[in-house]
Amino acid sequence: MEIIFEERQKFTQWWFWSILIGLGSIAVYGFFTQIILGIQFGNKPMSDVGMAFFVLGVFGFIYFNWCVTLISEINSDGIKMRFIPFVKRNIQWNEIQSVKIVNYGFVGYGIRLGSKYGTVYNINGNNGLAIELKNGKKFVIGTQRQNELNKALKKMPVSNTVKN
Repeated sequence: MEIIFEERQKFTQWWFWSILIGLGSIAVYGFFTQIILGIQFGNKPMSDVGMAFFVLGVFGFIYFNWCVTLISEINSDGIKMRFIPFVKRNIQWNEIQSVKIVNYGFVGYGIRLGSKYGTVYNINGNNGLAIELKNGKKFVIGTQRQNELNKALKKMPVSNTVKN
């Protein structure tokens, strides 16, 4: 099984990571001030145990966002999509009614329900592979490489594939 197209996406937006780094910096400063220096942090400080759990929670959240990855793959068997750690889908070509590359407009990042294209799996941007299954379900896999994706779709021998 030869992979015709593969794309891995992670959150790389500078503003997103600036917010997370800022949140992490506040947590570290609070921890250092309260636990290391022994000076209570804030007007209504939490307990030392609470502060430790807060810092662990913040860094757990940062690590979680570091791990989130959208992987899409097209091969002769079909389309594979993994939105780690949430969703894994393997769709065979015989299950697909149509596919096309669309600009779905900005809907936010992550998993978005209820667009006219169905569920949108998106890390960045507003372009994606819209897939409609024979059972009527629809979804979109976001892409940053729509030209390469379009070339890969043209190589597929599926007659019901819409090619832009």
